Amino acid sequence: MEKFEDLALSKEVRRAVEDMGFEELTPIQARVIPSILDGRDVIGQAQTGTGKTLAFGIPLLEKINPRTKSVQAIILCPTRELAIQVAEELKRLLLHRKNIRILSVYGGQPIDRQIRGLKGGIHVVIGTPGRTIDHINRGTLDLSDVETVVLDEADEMLNMGFIDDVETILRRIPHERQTLLFSATMPKPILDLTHKYQQNPEFIKVVHKQLTVPHVEQSYFEVREGAKLDVLCRLIDMYNLKSSLVFCNTKRRVDEVVMHLQARGYIADGLHGDMTQPQRDRAMNRFRKDLTEILVATDVAARGIDVEDIEAVFNYDLPKDEEYYVHRIGRTARAGKKGRAFAFVVGREINKLKEIQSFANINIRRQSIPSLADVEETKITNMLERVRTTVDDGDLHQHIATVESLCNADYTPVDIAAALLKMLLSTDKKEPLHQGKRARETNRREAMTALRVNTGSKEKVKAKDLVGAIAGETGIPGNLIGKIDVFERHSLVEIPEEIAEDVMLRLKGCYIKGKKITAEFADRN
Repeated sequence: MEKFEDLALSKEVRRAVEDMGFEELTPIQARVIPSILDGRDVIGQAQTGTGKTLAFGIPLLEKINPRTKSVQAIILCPTRELAIQVAEELKRLLLHRKNIRILSVYGGQPIDRQIRGLKGGIHVVIGTPGRTIDHINRGTLDLSDVETVVLDEADEMLNMGFIDDVETILRRIPHERQTLLFSATMPKPILDLTHKYQQNPEFIKVVHKQLTVPHVEQSYFEVREGAKLDVLCRLIDMYNLKSSLVFCNTKRRVDEVVMHLQARGYIADGLHGDMTQPQRDRAMNRFRKDLTEILVATDVAARGIDVEDIEAVFNYDLPKDEEYYVHRIGRTARAGKKGRAFAFVVGREINKLKEIQSFANINIRRQSIPSLADVEETKITNMLERVRTTVDDGDLHQHIATVESLCNADYTPVDIAAALLKMLLSTDKKEPLHQGKRARETNRREAMTALRVNTGSKEKVKAKDLVGAIAGETGIPGNLIGKIDVFERHSLVEIPEEIAEDVMLRLKGCYIKGKKITAEFADRN
């Protein structure tokens, strides 16, 4: 296995790579970096998790002349999330080289801030196609000195309809340049792009056996369509998962799954292309900070997610493209940790699963759907293991005295231990706990109050949109939200009185279906 120390790199970049903890080159890095340093155009076919950002980032930064105060390289990404991730990786590479300046430009951020940054002298721009064209048209981004262009995840730019924008940008860059293209798949429009804008490119592809994630335990369940949600919840409870990523194939499915999970008391958020950028940012930040247990996403929206501690990935819907399966499971088992990947298979989808296994050269193990008794048994086993660990750790003197006082009141130690175990397990049962609270609150009408929200059917808002926004912004389970009436220009939402003020405050300035939201108290007669 080749190592970074074998490459002819500057001492600053070499130190940065060491600080990042990398020693050995990934296959894509070993083949791509020398070719880019030699000045060749490159086509790299590589998936998420193969190290492609460093593969093009290291040689790109090595070629930058800091004394020239102009944009010398531009990296185009399909999504804001990926642009931010790439920018963060490059900044880590520049830890010991402060004289090279980079800037990410994307929608959802005030353009004035980006204009000020561009005026300060930027060497590398990382941008989404739309915002990049916006700067070009405004005259705030000059590409006349660009020597290197990177098209990252070109297939996603194609899927999102950005290829025309990409060509517009390429036509504004000098013909004498180095063009690097990276894509997980190579559909014909991408190949046409390479023929049109690259000069004798070197095609570098990572073979399938190098794409699978070795530390991921992969399994599948044959389920009925209507049973998917129950199976998802059982697995989350059974493995006591604190951080899960659930993939769905459509935006509507994402919204439905999030709504049902929140109604069952799980802390879940969604991520898809119809959400505004502030909503997507909040969902990602909550997930990164462990404020959200479950993130439900489409494949495109999940590009750029870089969270190390995702315990499990669920293929709630099997991906239509075999390569997306590899993308998905690569989100767990990061940094050498172990992870789990579950796939739900309905009927004839078993043939698609076989295609995925053949394509990726993997074996996905069939498992039986756990029963409620299985879930309960596993939770008890885990709880007893925690008890053993606590006993072994010692320092129980204060609690022993409390238990002894109960023993003196004619309770046996076994009765006390069993009662405590029952209390712990019932507290850990999400569904009954939250449903019980909902029932109490609903029966006490005086404990609920109505909020008037300034959006309604005219903006095509539905009850589920309001549930998702309120649950996402406040963190309260969706099942604590009461009656919702959606009118043409406003909506009325019942909220527990004790948290109504906080809900109004958190909703202020948020967006639902593109409209800025305000909320106020309303009387419901």
